[in-house]
Amino acid sequence: MATKENAKDNRNKGSITPILIIAGLCAFFYIFGAWQRGGSGKGDSIAAEITKHTDCSILSDLNYETHRDNSAASTTPPNDSDSQVKEFAPCEDRYSDFTPCHDQMRAMTFPRENMNYRERHCYPPEQKLRCLIPPPQGYATPFPWPKSRDYVPYANAPYKSLTIEKAVQNWIQYEGNVFRFPGGGTQFPEGADAYIDQLASVIPFNNGMVRTALDTGCGVASLGAYLFKKNVITMSIAPRDSHEAQVQFALERGVPAIIGVLGTIMLPFPAASFDMAHCSRCLIPWGGNDGMYMMEVDRVLRPGGYWVLSGPPINWKNNFKAWQRPEEELAEEQRKIEEVAKQLCWEKAHEKGEIAIWRKRLISEECRERDSQPTICDSSPNVWFRLLMYRYKKMEKCVTPSPRGTDSWKPFPERLNAVPARISGGLVDGVSVEMYEEDNRTWKKHVSAYMRINKIIDSGRYRNIMDMNAGLGSFAAAIESPKLWVMNVVPTIAEKDTLGVILERGLIGIYHDWCEAFSTYPRTYDLIHANGLFSLYKDKCSTEDILLEMDRILRPEGAVILRDKVSVLMQVQRTVKGMRWNTQMVDHEDGPHVSEKVLFAVKQYWVGGDNNSTTSQ
Repeated sequence: MATKENAKDNRNKGSITPILIIAGLCAFFYIFGAWQRGGSGKGDSIAAEITKHTDCSILSDLNYETHRDNSAASTTPPNDSDSQVKEFAPCEDRYSDFTPCHDQMRAMTFPRENMNYRERHCYPPEQKLRCLIPPPQGYATPFPWPKSRDYVPYANAPYKSLTIEKAVQNWIQYEGNVFRFPGGGTQFPEGADAYIDQLASVIPFNNGMVRTALDTGCGVASLGAYLFKKNVITMSIAPRDSHEAQVQFALERGVPAIIGVLGTIMLPFPAASFDMAHCSRCLIPWGGNDGMYMMEVDRVLRPGGYWVLSGPPINWKNNFKAWQRPEEELAEEQRKIEEVAKQLCWEKAHEKGEIAIWRKRLISEECRERDSQPTICDSSPNVWFRLLMYRYKKMEKCVTPSPRGTDSWKPFPERLNAVPARISGGLVDGVSVEMYEEDNRTWKKHVSAYMRINKIIDSGRYRNIMDMNAGLGSFAAAIESPKLWVMNVVPTIAEKDTLGVILERGLIGIYHDWCEAFSTYPRTYDLIHANGLFSLYKDKCSTEDILLEMDRILRPEGAVILRDKVSVLMQVQRTVKGMRWNTQMVDHEDGPHVSEKVLFAVKQYWVGGDNNSTTSQ
């Protein structure tokens, strides 16, 4: 079985015939998806699909001994005493939904002013859990998209509080062993489609100019779920609060979402990131703090982008009785919002019923010269980038100028591969137009090779995909499909700040430091990709901690693709051997003499209380 090899064994590979190698690889791709449990709803037929479609001849020249880079060649192969694998035990079952930087008990120790306690507050390294987060009993493979938009297995997020609290608002219903999401919401009782149609009378969804959206206070992210019909991809944000599992439900449905809140720190996105921002009864005090939250929306909204606000205080005169709030309070709230919008040079494009839509002007300098202008921020627009751990940038009461060129984006899908203005305008240090185009070609080749090995990548089996070191976003562009979406992560210690380029291409992404946990629930990604991540974080923080975080956010039977130096991947492969992952290292597409290799892995199926997982083979 060609699933796991140590360095000492690999020296003898040259004597094994190609037939045995091919047979071994065929066997690996069978078990690549075979770690699953029997019974209704548990696991899937991934093994059969991979076995049926895999071309087992493409890796017939696999030879580990001749593939090492210089650092690997100088390393003494481990002897028997060194080859002991560290086994990672499961955490207690009560940690099945553990979110290390949004832990409820820890959050309550922080100030409540401006929602500080709902923001990220990560455990220090010495207090991190170093065990495997257990899936709940009965955990099931999610339904494929688009069925997952409407149905989620109850066992995957067994929380009924929203079915009671939002019963009359059509958010979520419990039916047998599944949750059903009718597509409703507090502000769209007739369904998300009808609500989006109202927005579409003003916002041009159909011409590709509105591609990326930010939904603050998203609930269960029904807006983002239904905007996919318009080819709009939405970054949905909601805090971890008394409404259990809002973001968890969103990701179980196959909708991009993170745990987050507009509080005291800036959103983890660069300036001019989104074509549209949205708030539907998101309970954010937009007129408060001298308009600070509206200024933050202005920062991440591109010139020409739209801001939608529905619910209180819009049209308060006709609704104050239903909202059970004083007229004077609502009137003052709307007055402040209108005042800040004017300072920001937003033009009101629409107000009808409880929906108001503003548009950020393409050129606002003249407006700001005429009217009372707010303070202009003097810090770098991309304030999140290169921040040290725990040093998050505080939100400021000032206006951030948009980078030049961000008022002339192309429609989607043309913008996916067109040269972004940030690159043609020289705003990304060290990245030329030629380098961008070469990066696109390289990743098309890499993804083509991935799909030859795992032909179900674009089958619908993997919906939620993460690229942990996204670069220019070319992996996501090459894999682009209506069946999936990619969360492009730009590490804050990366050499180049490329997240603006990624968002300009019509993709979504976020800044993050992988020495900390990601702002998501466990088991929320189907496939994780990382290029050079462990080399990047060498000597920055523990490889083991990063791998444990990957395991936390990866679904049972989820896949991993890691591209790095062979010496780095050998260390990773050894570590995950004790994490219930099955692995196989393969050559670079250009042949065995390239020191960069690719490690494929699949996480075994196991659940809490079931410490005897599927036996390794």
